[in-house]
Amino acid sequence: MNNTEKIPVVSKEFLIPFILITSLFSLWGFANDITNPMVAAFKTVMEISTAKAALVQFAFYGGYATMAIPAALFVRKYSYKKGILLGLSLYAFGALLFYPAAQFEVFGFFLGSLYIITFGLAFLETTANPYILSMGDDRTATQRLNLAQAFNPIGSLFGMFVASKFILAALDSEIRNEAGELIFSTLDEAKKAVIRTHDLAIIRNPYVILGAVVILMLIVIALSKMPKRAKNDDQGSPAESFKRLFANGKYREGVLAQLFYVAAQIMCWTFIIQYADNLGISKEAAQNYNIVAMTIFLTSRFITTYLMKYVNEKKLLMIFALCAMATMLGVIFIEGMMGLYLLIATSAFMSLMFPTIYGIALNGLSEEDSTLGAAGLVMAIVGGALMPILQGKIIDEETIGSMAAVNVSFILPFICFCVIAFYGYRTLKVYTD
Repeated sequence: MNNTEKIPVVSKEFLIPFILITSLFSLWGFANDITNPMVAAFKTVMEISTAKAALVQFAFYGGYATMAIPAALFVRKYSYKKGILLGLSLYAFGALLFYPAAQFEVFGFFLGSLYIITFGLAFLETTANPYILSMGDDRTATQRLNLAQAFNPIGSLFGMFVASKFILAALDSEIRNEAGELIFSTLDEAKKAVIRTHDLAIIRNPYVILGAVVILMLIVIALSKMPKRAKNDDQGSPAESFKRLFANGKYREGVLAQLFYVAAQIMCWTFIIQYADNLGISKEAAQNYNIVAMTIFLTSRFITTYLMKYVNEKKLLMIFALCAMATMLGVIFIEGMMGLYLLIATSAFMSLMFPTIYGIALNGLSEEDSTLGAAGLVMAIVGGALMPILQGKIIDEETIGSMAAVNVSFILPFICFCVIAFYGYRTLKVYTD
């Protein structure tokens, strides 16, 4: 890797565009992690099951599956910059829809708003990730994407902080009696209605403010000069690109690995609250553990970006997936606070997975294939829509045999990490280019 050390990760000519596009990673990180705790919040205030509350994740991450391919086709026809501007517009529109959603007090309206937010995020991720990869030498592309992705958890941390201090802590439906039990379900319907109106307004406000911030960012990007991709007039048809991508084993398996990674990440971060709740810890306090997990994730991402100067990223991916499998076994079989600590520690091993799988899968693709290839990897984020619902159904069982159902439910992330470890091994031993 000595040659890589001499090549700048980001050259001076791309520095300002790199900073602007990297700031978008924080924006969607905020959206992701202010939304994860909403599963627990809606469960209480709307009086629904964990499985139904997990539809929050289905709506949020389902938008990626719906819009990733259209986003790629749009960028392919026009430009990275136009794709980013359209993504920011959809993001802002979905966030502002939280205002009427709170007025109508309909859970489905909130789900629709989240769905539209991720229309915008699909455009942003489909565009920003390959854009970052293109801003410099191919030999430092994965390292560059890891650096940009390191700013994603900064937004995530802020989202978690807002969720903890300005949403969960302010919900009247979360008030407990002296025995530590929620009293909301024991109230009459009139009192519940007043509290529900208050709490949905509390949930609404950060999203409306977020919509205004996104509009500001849209204006800044629109007025900034951004580098254009090298124009290739003979791009070929999208069908030809899809055919080449499907025939590429490293890419095809990378999409599958990415699907399982996102599923694991969302399950670990969404249901840390339920895991802590099973230990008698309040939602607000549990969210603080989520913040610790994200801090570890952020720190680890910077460390792994540095390590990639000296250690092959494919080997790191395999090693970190094996470590995550080990911590998941502890989460499942070790009861009490030690299991919770191991769940938090898993974030250290998840830190490099998304950008590394992304970079490995796209490495070696032609420019005309890379945009649609990026869309496939963004579509894989749908893993975060599907598996949390299944995990929620397991948690609703409360106990399975002699074990707490919430502990057993983490068998799903364990399986996901097995798939990622296998992909790391395959890229190291089979796809050696």
